Amino acid sequence: MMDFFAQQDAARAASRRLVWLFAVAVVLLIAALNAVAAVAMQFQSPSIDPHARILVHLWMSLGTLGLIGVGSWWRSLQLRAGGSAVAASLGGRRVSGDGADARERQLLNIIEEMSIASGVPMPEVYVLDEVGINAFAAGHGPSDAVVAVTRGAMERLSRDELQGVIGHEFSHLLNGDMRLNLRLMGLVYGILLISICGQLILRAVANGSRVRSSNSGDKKGGGGIIAILAIGAALWLLGSLGHFFGRAIQAAVSRRRESLADAASVQFTRNPSGLANALKKLGAGSSNSVIKHAGAGEASHLFFGEALRSWTGLLDTHPPLAERIRAIDPQWDGTW
Repeated sequence: MMDFFAQQDAARAASRRLVWLFAVAVVLLIAALNAVAAVAMQFQSPSIDPHARILVHLWMSLGTLGLIGVGSWWRSLQLRAGGSAVAASLGGRRVSGDGADARERQLLNIIEEMSIASGVPMPEVYVLDEVGINAFAAGHGPSDAVVAVTRGAMERLSRDELQGVIGHEFSHLLNGDMRLNLRLMGLVYGILLISICGQLILRAVANGSRVRSSNSGDKKGGGGIIAILAIGAALWLLGSLGHFFGRAIQAAVSRRRESLADAASVQFTRNPSGLANALKKLGAGSSNSVIKHAGAGEASHLFFGEALRSWTGLLDTHPPLAERIRAIDPQWDGTW
């Protein structure tokens, strides 16, 4: 029998360790960019004053931190409205009792039941017009929380199965996972901004080169252009690598929290088979939980099931389905 409270403590401790990896990734990114700057200075001006070198490295470090900070702040500002902003960015439509169809009224009833069972205030409810079986919870706190469910989940899951999925999402609300997820979205976007700046520098140099090529007599500044190209390429490459590893850390945090949410769902619903059967339906087809909206990549760690087709386990935002099912139903025979 799963010890829910032990799982909760382990998940929180693991999440703290993984979040610290973001700080390590930023330090390594700054160190790599400073190494590129040192090589560029040596190539362009071997006799540059040591104090000037220190100043360049200082500005490189502060600029990188500032860029990540501004990017994170800007993305967080875009999400300041909380869960409703996330749901709207994914094409969600708010559902209330007035005008709701039969399936939407059933969804509202289940969410109200889980609100009572978990002790979490009733969140706003959104529906995503997606055929995949999926759902997510988002927001900074109970006051701006939302639960969003795909049309596919409403149509393809039984009531007990849908209740198991909603119970899973209420665990995220109860344990503060949604606040952590929104912060991680901001941090990952901040690192991505490094790569975007590198691309802008490369484009600017390419456009400038085309202008100079029309004037064959202009041969000056070749060494400076090479140095700028090197810095732009480094920003693009290292920013892309940093973004990839940031996404990998984000996914690792998500995997820990998903296991906890499965256990909490069973605690709320008192019906392990509901959640287990919902997970089995996800495993019956490789695309059963895929979200087709363009914004699914950034928010993939929020969803109940894998929202994207993953080409590497590093970016899987959830534990393997078989592992999740056996944690709930140890006697499962392996059939979907």
